[in-house]
Amino acid sequence: MTAHGQGHDPEQSLPLRQREILALIRDRGFVTIEALADHFAVSDQTIRRDIIRLDGVGLLQRFHGGAGVRDQSVRLGYVEKQAIAPQGKERIAAAVAALVPEGASVFLDVGTTVEAVARALRGKRRLHVFTNSLSAGSLLAGRPGIDVFVTGGVVHGADGSLVGDAVIATLERCRLDLAVIGISGFDEDGAPMDFDMQKIGIKRVAMAAARRSVAVADAGKFARSAIVRIASASDFGLLVTDSPPPAALGRAFERARLAVQVADGEER
Repeated sequence: MTAHGQGHDPEQSLPLRQREILALIRDRGFVTIEALADHFAVSDQTIRRDIIRLDGVGLLQRFHGGAGVRDQSVRLGYVEKQAIAPQGKERIAAAVAALVPEGASVFLDVGTTVEAVARALRGKRRLHVFTNSLSAGSLLAGRPGIDVFVTGGVVHGADGSLVGDAVIATLERCRLDLAVIGISGFDEDGAPMDFDMQKIGIKRVAMAAARRSVAVADAGKFARSAIVRIASASDFGLLVTDSPPPAALGRAFERARLAVQVADGEER
């Protein structure tokens, strides 16, 4: 009876390393073969064999240079996003905050990674922040020296984002030093993508109002796609992430002259 019940879970029969690989990928969304080989102190070929087996039984999805969670084109819910790669998002946020000089005018987009940026900016002494995220605005509200301008608009979804003509009208009047843009995935040529046309329109207006646009994405986004391109990769000055991109995507970024900063690393 017990043995019969256990037979329904394919993970129970996996070796320990393969179960740990699954745990890492579910935590981060995407992990490169090189990073896994370093983590487990084994060869790249050993990791490839593990990934091939796990892909074969439907527990993860193989990609060039690494592996990620399955159903990469499916839009995740806000609560699910909050649980993905929290440490990586905090490293990204710290790196972005270091780019923001005192007195700057900054646009903060919506999304859990940008919310992490908002938390990292709370240590600034003088800042002008424009956002269509109720969550980001509340994180910075009342901080001495930080002026927070939350755009008008209609609340759209569980993440507290604001959309509509009022958001566009506000941002069109702004002159920003930096726009921090959240993304959901990448096209094959490196272009950042998203799912929501209303939010994409706002991202584009914010980028047009800013002297520099920075995309923020944890490594899980490297294995994900979405449905609409936000802009070309070359329209962004910088991508800040928590792990180096897979080789093919990295080459696409190079062709687009998009600089990549790995949090706690250097621009490459």
